[in-house]
Amino acid sequence: MDTAVIGVLALQGDVREHLAALAAAGARAVPVRRPAELAEVSGLVVPGGESTTMSKLAVAFGLLEPLRARVRAGMPAYGSCAGMIMLADKILDPRSGQETVGGIDMIVRRNAFGRQNESFEVPLDMAGVPGGPVHGVFIRAPWVESTGAGVERLAEVDGHAVAVRQGPLLATSFHPELTGDHRVHALFADMVRRAG
Repeated sequence: MDTAVIGVLALQGDVREHLAALAAAGARAVPVRRPAELAEVSGLVVPGGESTTMSKLAVAFGLLEPLRARVRAGMPAYGSCAGMIMLADKILDPRSGQETVGGIDMIVRRNAFGRQNESFEVPLDMAGVPGGPVHGVFIRAPWVESTGAGVERLAEVDGHAVAVRQGPLLATSFHPELTGDHRVHALFADMVRRAG
């Protein structure tokens, strides 16, 4: 068993669910709220939630620049839903003052699949995840408008990328932490182990 510790950015959003999913996937996971806690982890999950609020809280807690520095230095990171937006180099329709950590050469569109009442679930074939389709839960989800040459598109819905990977960075539009299927978290935990 590898002792690499994976952090979950614990400012807002599905923190408990990601901690539980990582544990179920065999990883050691801890919440991260401060730069000193970020410095102790080998990888980081940026959860679903509200990307504008998460961005502002990351600035307020002094975490945005340390996050950017760690991602630039090669720390593995996985973002689900709002976390995908946080890992995008560019947001097509940002809110005023909204910033991202960046790292994945992609442009994302916030709430691309519609409002809360247009949430949906669909089985997805996701490259790199064996064992059949992944259950995709989409809640006010973004999609990827475009990607750079170094970004691998792992899954699509209606021609839009909803799961991508670039080097040690992984992002999904959907919420695997809500399904009881821990294969996406196992994939990320393996990425962290390989990077370490």
